[in-house]
Amino acid sequence: MKPIKTIDRVEASAYSVPTERPETDGTFAWEESTLVLVQVWAGDELGTGWTYGSMGTAALIRQTLGPMLVGRRVADIARLWADMVIALRNIGRPGIGSMALSAVDCALWDLKARLVELPLHHLIGAYRSAVPVYASGGFVNQDDQQLTDQLRGWTDKLGLSRVKIKIGEDWGRRPDRDLDRLRLARDVVGPGVELYVAANGAYHVGQATRICRDLDDLDVRWFEEPVSSDDLAGLRQVRTRCRADVVAGSYGYDLGYFRRVCAADALDCLQVDLTRCGGITELLRIAAVAAAHNLDVSGQGAPYLSAPALAAVPNLRHTEWFHDHVRVEQLLFAGTADPVDGVLPLADDVDGHGLTWREEVASPYRVF
Repeated sequence: MKPIKTIDRVEASAYSVPTERPETDGTFAWEESTLVLVQVWAGDELGTGWTYGSMGTAALIRQTLGPMLVGRRVADIARLWADMVIALRNIGRPGIGSMALSAVDCALWDLKARLVELPLHHLIGAYRSAVPVYASGGFVNQDDQQLTDQLRGWTDKLGLSRVKIKIGEDWGRRPDRDLDRLRLARDVVGPGVELYVAANGAYHVGQATRICRDLDDLDVRWFEEPVSSDDLAGLRQVRTRCRADVVAGSYGYDLGYFRRVCAADALDCLQVDLTRCGGITELLRIAAVAAAHNLDVSGQGAPYLSAPALAAVPNLRHTEWFHDHVRVEQLLFAGTADPVDGVLPLADDVDGHGLTWREEVASPYRVF
């Protein structure tokens, strides 16, 4: 019997990569994406995980979560996860607490897979060998040419048949602009491409239900966060008035939130962000709860980290090929590849998630 490896060291750092230009959705504006990296060593083997958040996330890992893992067995992820949740009790599980937990949990799973020399999706228990994706971007501050170029890059160059753009400009105060951009997007991609929209909670129920008529006319298939993802009654109201699937969940931080959403009968598809929800360990539980409510799951963000875990979810619909995260992950990691025929293939000849951190590329962007 081989000795069980123990954790020797945990490190956390943060890297801010400027966006190509300022970006805005219905409720937020940003000019950089900050990746918080977690590295966990057992002997010479290294596992990596990450999330997108503030430098405070890395500080929380350094000060609280990392030290409590040193000397513990890599194989005991369920117990390590539970102990980290306990450690977050008085700090707060939602927000950076859950993002820190997610990044560490993913690093532990990657490390475990590398130690047993298996691809991560096979260690978890793969249901599929490739993960369907949809393209995502279409920020509300893009001009018409920028939006057109981005859409054509997805459909013509990558061959993607599902695309998502942002609406709800200025907290829903510009419905005229929303509709102009939607009509442009439909004209650019044509009738054969599924068109999705995300309002990021910018509308109130009245605004969201009014725009549903226009979404139906433009054959929009996906209406993401028409109202706040915490407004379960509002989501349910919009769902009764809209032919498009109403979806939310990307700001869910624990199993309890997802249980409440599923029980509220408020959604047609449940979004889950691996880097926020509690990592691989919690994502698998969330997917099971969704399946018990006859709901599909869709991944949100961090496509290269999410894909191996989502491959183990039978009720998966697809995952988000988000412009900002794709750009950051392709820059900072070796081993990334573009989708092929609308899916992100998973390699069988790698250990772990198969990605390697490019420190020499990343170091100029380090902020913590």
